[in-house]
Amino acid sequence: MRITRRFWLGAALLAMMPLAPASAQTGAGPTVFAAASLKNAMDDAGARWAADGHAAPRLSFAASNVLEKQIEQGAPADLFFSADTDWMEAAQKAGLIQDGTRVDLLGNEIVLVAPKDSTVAVDIRPGFDLGHALDGGRLAMGNADAVPAGKYGKAALEKLGAWDGVKDHVAQAESVRAALAFVARGEAPLGVVYATDAAAEPRVKVVGVFPSDSHPPIVYPVAITRGAKSPDAAAFLAFLRGPAAADIFGKQGFTLLRKPVPTHD
Repeated sequence: MRITRRFWLGAALLAMMPLAPASAQTGAGPTVFAAASLKNAMDDAGARWAADGHAAPRLSFAASNVLEKQIEQGAPADLFFSADTDWMEAAQKAGLIQDGTRVDLLGNEIVLVAPKDSTVAVDIRPGFDLGHALDGGRLAMGNADAVPAGKYGKAALEKLGAWDGVKDHVAQAESVRAALAFVARGEAPLGVVYATDAAAEPRVKVVGVFPSDSHPPIVYPVAITRGAKSPDAAAFLAFLRGPAAADIFGKQGFTLLRKPVPTHD
């Protein structure tokens, strides 16, 4: 076979081209199952990851309990990013998480929100009368038995002595973002959501912040799943632990629970 000058020129140009990340070559980024409250931050983080030359991650958002059950039933996730430790620990006990990959990454606050034009004022303190503030309406919050934000909210209201006065007037939603939507649309006069959710929704305002000692610490753990297939799963987890993602999470209002680890891409 005759090897032409054009062949050698093409080969030289090919050799000079940088290799794309493995997932970019296949066109498939890591699949991340993330808590609904992480949507804005993870959308931004995914865009930043893609801008660095990687295939964009495929992001699936729902309540952490729903995501854990989906992974348990065989849903193809490479990473699980939970809004509380309970559902991450459930995933670990079920053998769904790769040993040594879990990182407790972020913290948050829970707040009481009302529609933007509301005139309701609430002083969150032991013994406060939340039922009076509802004035016949419902309190929107995630399912208090399963959704992390709902569990934190119920714990806080019980600790402050306000749960019995509102438990029969709670609109329990499938996720914290669904609860936020109830308030944003004016379908509920008040709601319990994360501070980051309130900051992301211009149609609501914060009317009270729950004391941090009124509920268990809010911790967002992330880990690689046992069934991960993406060759970029570990690299994306390292990115989430790095300074670029830390800046994104910080701007969205999350608390960083550990110092960012510099990445060497």
